Amino acid sequence: MGAVSVGIAGQASVAGAQTPPPGAPSARKGAAPDPDETIDLWPHGAPGMPDPAPVETVDERSDDPALHDRAVHGINRPRMAVFRPQKPNGTAVMVTPGGGYTRVVIDKEGYELGRWLSERGYTVFVLFYRLPGEGWAAGPDVALSDAQRAMRLIRHRAADYGIHADRVLAMGFSAGGHLCADLATRADAHTYDRVDAADDLPAGPALAAPIYPVIAMSAPVAHMGSREKLIGADATPEMETAHSPDHNVTADTPPCFLVHAEDDGSVIVENSLRFRAALVAQGVPVETHLFTFGGHGFGISRAAGKPAGHWPSLYVRWVESMLPSA
Repeated sequence: MGAVSVGIAGQASVAGAQTPPPGAPSARKGAAPDPDETIDLWPHGAPGMPDPAPVETVDERSDDPALHDRAVHGINRPRMAVFRPQKPNGTAVMVTPGGGYTRVVIDKEGYELGRWLSERGYTVFVLFYRLPGEGWAAGPDVALSDAQRAMRLIRHRAADYGIHADRVLAMGFSAGGHLCADLATRADAHTYDRVDAADDLPAGPALAAPIYPVIAMSAPVAHMGSREKLIGADATPEMETAHSPDHNVTADTPPCFLVHAEDDGSVIVENSLRFRAALVAQGVPVETHLFTFGGHGFGISRAAGKPAGHWPSLYVRWVESMLPSA
């Protein structure tokens, strides 16, 4: 069975209702259930909508009837899917899945993390962000706008979720790792106009975890597909520098946790190494795990049984070492 595309038509038709999470119309037999709680980012619609608006479409890429591997593009209602733990530990993690800025992966770098972390007490918000190559007015900053707004909304609603506003973390994968690093280094950038009281709150994460991240925007280190979607094939060196997070690290960048496989043939390990060097140069605490094998896009399930499969437990221990008890 090949990939199946599903257009999403029913989008928050009732005033005030939240848009359902992206996914297939019904879960596969044996697959873990999808989340049923979401938070729309923009109460009056996302700013800078292109004409025509993108059409949200989900592609199912798995042939296994018990396993989803979905990706979504054409996101016109950016939103977060929420995973509530039975016993909140007071800490939230906003997750930005990868997809080369062409799509946003739903399962392996989104819902899998949501389930795993929420089982350990973390309240998880998986962000489905707008894509920079789909004509939005904010251009290269459109995904950052969504990440900033999401972080502010999480803090604004912290009491509703049993979390502490100073314990809101960010994690991202591949191109979503670029977004995570961009948020960590440019949280205060003005990328959209104030909407409501939530926008008076800070957008920066307390800790950041870019996992096998896209960092560089210049050859030969750049992942050229992500670069083209983010800043365009003919971007100037100045644009490359502006959107390479290693050039934007300051002493105020939050501590970071980095994971990469040495055999990653898509986003080479030099991306993480450049970001680590920039963090060290600014005196920012950083923990780095480089694994011999893993390739790219391993998430949790694709690293199972390998040394790289230990990274989520290493992450939790790192968080516990960096943050005081809630």
